[in-house]
Amino acid sequence: MKVLIAEDDPVTRNLLSQQIRKLGHEVVSAADGRSAWDLYRAGSPQVLVSDWIMPGIDGPELCRWVRSDNRPLYTYIIMTTILGGKGCYLEGLQAGADDFLTKPVDFDVLSARLRVAQRVLSLQKEVKRLQELLPICSYCRRVRSESWLWQRIEEYISTHTDSRFSHSICPDCYEREVRPELEASVGG
Repeated sequence: MKVLIAEDDPVTRNLLSQQIRKLGHEVVSAADGRSAWDLYRAGSPQVLVSDWIMPGIDGPELCRWVRSDNRPLYTYIIMTTILGGKGCYLEGLQAGADDFLTKPVDFDVLSARLRVAQRVLSLQKEVKRLQELLPICSYCRRVRSESWLWQRIEEYISTHTDSRFSHSICPDCYEREVRPELEASVGG
């Protein structure tokens, strides 16, 4: 996975980077929230590990920006903090964090949380793939819409895209269907 680290403390940032790389992940890091936002927008990190307290844009604000970006692929956010208590936890969740780690970060716990992130992202990708499947009747080729109505494939595609159709005959159908029909009508 591609992991973006937003951490203003250089020692912690380097330790996190080293440990996450050892786990086999690609790492990019930023020293503050603004730089992390720029890296996020320039790339497509699957995971953001963000410190809560940073100069300029703090972790919760960075979370809100990431969530408001509305990218098609989800970014899993792990917030790291020295802050404690239910209020901070709830504020982080409301900002868009998926998980929390207390500082100093336990690298075994971080490893486990990254595996959870990988499972969640994998499931999200599978759901997206399944949503892209069209239920189509193998006999009449009609498509079932979101409202469970069956409609011709042309109608379905026209409704869901800006596509329009012109009809033609493919070479296989011409040979199999049209030519024999023409020959029969000319010969008969």
